[in-house]
Amino acid sequence: MDDKNLTIGDIAKELGVSKTTVSRAISGKGRIGEQTRSRVLDFIQEHHYSLNVVAKGLAQSKTFNLGLVIPGDYNIVELPFFQNCMWGISRVASARGYDVLISMVTADNMSQLERAVANRKIDGAILTRTLTDDGPMNYLAGSGVPFVAIGSTDDGQVIQVDNDHRGACRELTGRLLDSGIRKIALVGGDESYIVTRSRLEGFEDAFGHRAGWKGGREIFLNVDERRVDSIVEKVLGDGTECIVCMDDFLCGCVLNALQTKQVTVPGQMQVASFYDSTTLANRIPSVTSIRFDVEELGRKACELLLRMLAGEVVESHTLLGYEVRIRESAGCSTK
Repeated sequence: MDDKNLTIGDIAKELGVSKTTVSRAISGKGRIGEQTRSRVLDFIQEHHYSLNVVAKGLAQSKTFNLGLVIPGDYNIVELPFFQNCMWGISRVASARGYDVLISMVTADNMSQLERAVANRKIDGAILTRTLTDDGPMNYLAGSGVPFVAIGSTDDGQVIQVDNDHRGACRELTGRLLDSGIRKIALVGGDESYIVTRSRLEGFEDAFGHRAGWKGGREIFLNVDERRVDSIVEKVLGDGTECIVCMDDFLCGCVLNALQTKQVTVPGQMQVASFYDSTTLANRIPSVTSIRFDVEELGRKACELLLRMLAGEVVESHTLLGYEVRIRESAGCSTK
């Protein structure tokens, strides 16, 4: 088969489905099963099929570009998150004839995004982070450009897709408490990130669901790597049995501090993380943590945006699942 001349009819014939089904899978419009949609999109990607975006764009006054808004102040540890989001978004966008235009933004500079909107270079946008005081979100809301936020926000008018951070953190914390821990410390990052607030709420929920639990807990927020050593020193001195970190970067810093002080894990201190990564899985000992499918976040956000651009009414808040991974660093039950 000549991939360059591949048509919707060819795809339908090869997959044993109707041309209508293929068209619905590409456009995101109409009812078809998710498995069928994935088969079509995977086939399209494999054979490098593309729509005639120039002719279609002229006919519909569309750019067939999506804006991907990435914070310019991300650190190296956050890079895999944005890469995986981008891969999920690009896979869906490419299969439906769209390109992705990246705009880097900071709290005081949104010029790339503003130019993309002002020059009508994008049909819609995807935000990859949500903040309590969110400049890019406010700008897009005022611009009239359709957008989807990866993350949660209190603004009920914003279409948002996120992992169930609160439920996940509640479950992991609960399993730690049920394993017999009587003193626990939480170490978290920037409070201006909505995800920090969601994970904190999940942590606190676990105690509310265990009214009979009698023990102590300490919470340290807005922590960076410079503060970790002093925090570890403090909790070692007050009898803390487990340190829970909100992300893999802080968890790595805590593990390094414990190693420097020759504190064994989990023998003398249990450790867990509210975010999994290959770094934590490959540590010795490997770290109990929560796995989120970040690529699926990107795919879902892009699918929602394309449905919006097609004129569909979409769900306002989508929560994706998680997996608690019990490993050597904490002694909670695997049940």
